[in-house]
Amino acid sequence: MTMTELSRDSAWALLCEWTGSESLRKHALAVEAAVRGYARTFGEDENAWGIVALLHDFDYERYQTPADHPFRGCEELRRLGYPEWVMRAILSHADYSGVPRESLLEKTLYACDEMAGFVTAASLVRPSRSVLDLEAASVIKRMKDKAFARAVPREDLRRGAELLGLPLDEHVTNVILFMRERADAIGLRGTL
Repeated sequence: MTMTELSRDSAWALLCEWTGSESLRKHALAVEAAVRGYARTFGEDENAWGIVALLHDFDYERYQTPADHPFRGCEELRRLGYPEWVMRAILSHADYSGVPRESLLEKTLYACDEMAGFVTAASLVRPSRSVLDLEAASVIKRMKDKAFARAVPREDLRRGAELLGLPLDEHVTNVILFMRERADAIGLRGTL
C-alpha cells in the first residue's frame, strides 16, 4: 500500500468496525482535523497524515492496557498492508511504546492527540457547548485548573507545543481553528 493507495474511507470503516463509542470516534475525527490542519501548514500530505490521526486509537476500545494499545492495532494495520511509517507514527504517540517521536508527523500526532481532547472538554463546558467561540486564553486558563479534565497530563500539552517549536498559545489557537473546520462532524457546533 503506497501513500496514494491510502484510503480515508477504508480507514474510517476500520475505525468504525473496531470502535463503537461515539465519543472515541469523535476524538479520532478531532485529532484528524488538527493533524490535517498542520499537514496543510507544513506542506505535507494531508490525506496520509489524516489517516494516521484517524487510526491512532482505533484499537483502544478493544485493547486499553499499555501492554496492548497501540501494539495490537498496529499488528492489524500491518496485516492489512499499511506502510511501516504509519505504524511507527501510531506507536510513537504512546510514551510507553519505546518508539521515539522523530518525524514531523510523529511530533504532530503527539502534539494534537491530548490537545484535541482538552480543547473538546473546554468546548463542552462553555454555555454554547461549541468550539466556534472558544479562544486559546480560555483553554490555557482551564489547563491551570487541576480538577478540570484531570486525566490529561498538562505536561503532555506543553511538550506537544514544544515538539512543534510553537508557543503554547499558538498551538492551542491552531488546534481550535483546525477543529472549527470540522465542528459538525466532531459534535462541537453546540448552539452556535
